[in-house]
Amino acid sequence: MPLAPIEAKLSDDDALLIEAVRDFARTELLSRDRAWDKDESSVTEVMGPLSEMGLLSLLVPHELGGLGCCYKTYAAILHELARFSPSTCVTIGVHSMVGRVLDKGVLEPMRSEWLSQWGCANSLSAFCLSEAGAGSDASAAKAESVEIGGGFRISGEKMWVTNGMTARWFLTMARRRDGSESGMPCAYLIDGESNGIERTKITGKMGIRGSETAIINFDETFVPAAHRLGKPGSGLDVFLAGLNGGRIGIAAQATGIAEACLDEMVSYARQREQFGRPIGSFAAIAEMIADSRVELEAAKALVWRAAQEVDDGSSNRSASSMAKLYASEAANKIAYRAVQVHGGTGYVNECRVEQLFRDARITSIYEGTSEIQRIVIARQLAPAS
Repeated sequence: MPLAPIEAKLSDDDALLIEAVRDFARTELLSRDRAWDKDESSVTEVMGPLSEMGLLSLLVPHELGGLGCCYKTYAAILHELARFSPSTCVTIGVHSMVGRVLDKGVLEPMRSEWLSQWGCANSLSAFCLSEAGAGSDASAAKAESVEIGGGFRISGEKMWVTNGMTARWFLTMARRRDGSESGMPCAYLIDGESNGIERTKITGKMGIRGSETAIINFDETFVPAAHRLGKPGSGLDVFLAGLNGGRIGIAAQATGIAEACLDEMVSYARQREQFGRPIGSFAAIAEMIADSRVELEAAKALVWRAAQEVDDGSSNRSASSMAKLYASEAANKIAYRAVQVHGGTGYVNECRVEQLFRDARITSIYEGTSEIQRIVIARQLAPAS
């Protein structure tokens, strides 16, 4: 089932695009995703086809060569990708999130210069915020920038960088030394071909193994002055604005994973027989399927609503937090049930629900844990004094 509600009015072009992505993901990505999971290889082997389909420029405006999708269509596309390849979904989601930050927060001519190439296979981007000692508390990041003639020198180490091994562009937060104890947090777009960048692949992940995750070390990496985004001291705001939309992408990933789990659950319950009849006819199994369907539809509705708010220009961050919180936790519950319905078969990696169970787990952690989402939601209802 698609992410869009039945009553949604999509243009013919948007509906055809979503259908094309679904067909492409089913035929070209599913088997690859299974292989990536087993050997921890990378989605980037299909960057060419992804670029040709326009999936690297979904949110880039038409006038700059992109598809110019609204956020609802974008979320619906991520949902379809995640049904068949959660790793591809997050790869495109992070790249798109960085592109949207540039589209909304960078002045000309740099905006056009960067975004006109955003859909190219060699222009993948990454989001560098977390550090070893700064995860949920992004304000504790310690990477530094020092102003020099014509630009800045960036030094520091970033953790958990999605797309980090291949990315051409790193959206990075670093503290500019200004005489204060902490320094001003600033946002920079760093060219991955610059000197002084070391990439270390993180292996042994529980799930989404086809998605690159890396440690990035900047050692006095030069960044031109024009590559600083926003005003000095506004770096955290730049990143939080990006995460507002990015969390909707992760929520859409979660609904896609949950949809795949439900599909597998229903199919198995129809064909697997015990005591002379399909297990789907037993109340315990039927209840798990029914609960999963209800939670999935509720999650989709929250994702759609959050995407609609972005399209309407709302700055309501709690909408994206509610979508990510509910969808990610629902995905984990539905994945649990999918394994349970499959029994012992679902516990081995030859069965897809075993992988989906592992893939689902990260959705309630990255781009803000469930606990952080609850804080965001509560603060809007009852602001701290």
